[in-house]
Amino acid sequence: MDVTPPLGLTAATAGYLSGFGNSFETEALPGALPVGRNSPQRCAYGLYAEQLSGSPFTAPRASNQRSWLYRIRPTVAHIARFRPLELPFWISAPDAARHDLPIQPLRWHPIPLPGEKLTFLTGMRTITTAGDVAAQTGMAAHVALVTASMVDETFWNADGEMLVIPQSAAMRFRTEFGVIDASPGEIVVIPRGVKFRVEVNGPARAYVCENYGGAFTLPERGPIGANCLANQRDFLSPVAAYEDVDAPHRVVVKWGGAFHQTEIGHSPLDVVAWHGNYAPYKYDLRRYSPVGPILFDHADPSIFTCLTAPSETPGTANIDFVLFPERWMVAENTFRPPWYHMNLMSEFMGLIYGQYDAKPQGFVPGGFSLHNCMLPHGPDAEAFEKASNADLVPHKLANTMAFMFETRLAQRVTAYAAALPQLQAGYTDCWAGLKKQFNPAKR
Repeated sequence: MDVTPPLGLTAATAGYLSGFGNSFETEALPGALPVGRNSPQRCAYGLYAEQLSGSPFTAPRASNQRSWLYRIRPTVAHIARFRPLELPFWISAPDAARHDLPIQPLRWHPIPLPGEKLTFLTGMRTITTAGDVAAQTGMAAHVALVTASMVDETFWNADGEMLVIPQSAAMRFRTEFGVIDASPGEIVVIPRGVKFRVEVNGPARAYVCENYGGAFTLPERGPIGANCLANQRDFLSPVAAYEDVDAPHRVVVKWGGAFHQTEIGHSPLDVVAWHGNYAPYKYDLRRYSPVGPILFDHADPSIFTCLTAPSETPGTANIDFVLFPERWMVAENTFRPPWYHMNLMSEFMGLIYGQYDAKPQGFVPGGFSLHNCMLPHGPDAEAFEKASNADLVPHKLANTMAFMFETRLAQRVTAYAAALPQLQAGYTDCWAGLKKQFNPAKR
């Protein structure tokens, strides 16, 4: 029996389940979830039971990720004979392309949204790669230029988890777990292997981090204690919502750094009920509760870590997702912007909206920068002069949201990004105005 409304959804798209890493249960039809068991001999409504595992079966309970899905057809019925698909602007590590960009800090103006029809897949533009997708280590940083919805098409990424940051407009993610709506200021995380498509009402730009390594999790708070930073309750997973659509449909899979496509006769977004802790989620970045120094000095930027994808080395992340949100600056006798530094981690930075305090000129919403490992960076000359001579009254940085994808690995710029006309050739000139101020006769 087809009980779906015209859009094919049977649950309210506004419905979400609250909590990070929780074990949820949700059903779009009453009684679709079996009680007290995962795989009954016969599932209600003639559904199929299928487990989606995001970790090895034997992973410790604290890190074991899996969900049980009760669907109209199992995934083996959502595939046919695959054939190659070319998406030439979506690159995976290691990237063999070469270019003549020197090793130095780099910054780009926003890439304009084109007039041509581009979906979330065809509009993906890789900016940097790091590590090795086959070794399940590292990441890629992309910008998605989306001018059209995916129609009769579904995608899953077998290579990595995807963290999507809408920057210029809202986006809708129809996943097999349910529907997620996200606007600028929110993020969406799609776990490895989860099927989805992206819909837009008009042109939309987004930043995307493709995580080849272990899944994002919340960082330990240490002496901060039990509260602040990103709180579990603010992460939202969708309620079950299914499509019962028998019509031609294309399925695209990213696997081993390459793309594969096939055609089937129905929508694979057909999960009527699910339970478990492996599911997509969204998070409103404005709910991040920052902490910082309230007397003097500047804390390390690690205090702004929202999510982290750990590596096998304790304390060294495969990726940290770091925020620079609204906050009060109150430290006395302190240079308040980020200091000048060189560090092991490499930093891909973007600006969702507002102004970034260390770069008041040239770094605008939709733009991005790359400060690679062991290469120097810090405030430009204007920011240095202003901060060095400011009246240190309490000051609120308002209406701003910047972020970093920070990784222990060097990030390689793609040939596409190296050739962009938006690359700022004179970016390093922002430090040219830093004057020698040394005077041995004056303290």
